[in-house]
Amino acid sequence: VFRYAEARNLPAVDGTSKLSAHLRAGTIGIRAVLAKLADARSQAPPAGQASCEVFLNELIWREFYQQILANFPHVMKGAFRPEYNDLAWSHDRGHFDAWCAGQTGYPIVDAAMRCLNATGWMHNRLRMIVAMFLTKDLLINWQWGERYFMRQLVDGDLAANNGGWQWSAGTGTDAAPYFRIFNPVSQGEKFDAGGSFVRRWVPELAGLPDECIHQPWKNPLLLAQRGYPQRIVRHEEQRAKCLTMYKQVKASA
Repeated sequence: VFRYAEARNLPAVDGTSKLSAHLRAGTIGIRAVLAKLADARSQAPPAGQASCEVFLNELIWREFYQQILANFPHVMKGAFRPEYNDLAWSHDRGHFDAWCAGQTGYPIVDAAMRCLNATGWMHNRLRMIVAMFLTKDLLINWQWGERYFMRQLVDGDLAANNGGWQWSAGTGTDAAPYFRIFNPVSQGEKFDAGGSFVRRWVPELAGLPDECIHQPWKNPLLLAQRGYPQRIVRHEEQRAKCLTMYKQVKASA
């Protein structure tokens, strides 16, 4: 926990607690976690105390989404802010299937989805990346992704899963969320800089140099030799489409 603040966003590093499945199943209670955290914090130097606070904040997010579900149960069937139920989502089943299978052509997205399919677990930073990609690059309804996660995740929790998906889709509790759009390339470069996580889960790209591990389309000949798919969409084009889609709903609200 004393390294949590700096390590929690790096999927190639064992930097998270892995307690989510136990909290979901009830094999550990939230009060036990809080008690141990308070004890650790009391014995830590200032930097370690700050890291404990970051960990506590994540537990508070968990509680927050439970309270949202309890007090606003309509989120089980639609957007927290109902106007976003009118978004003109794409229904491209081919794009959705490619996302599920980890065949989108974006290495960090594909590595994350393949990890989920193989292990039943996904790092939180990756959950945000793949959810943002589905909703704001592929323009597919967040509920499709929400359902897929609940089928795959060993820690699948209705409140946390719903809250996370609505945060990424921009339909949830944030004040002005719709223009938050992750770039899957820069996310990969920032949080998997050397490509360690991608190389583990996308073996087709294991031999690529660092400079193109997150943008393999920059070397089309090498990409073709590896048998890795081309990008199914271009982020730079989809971002503009996404903003237009959300603005249309905002304008009519």
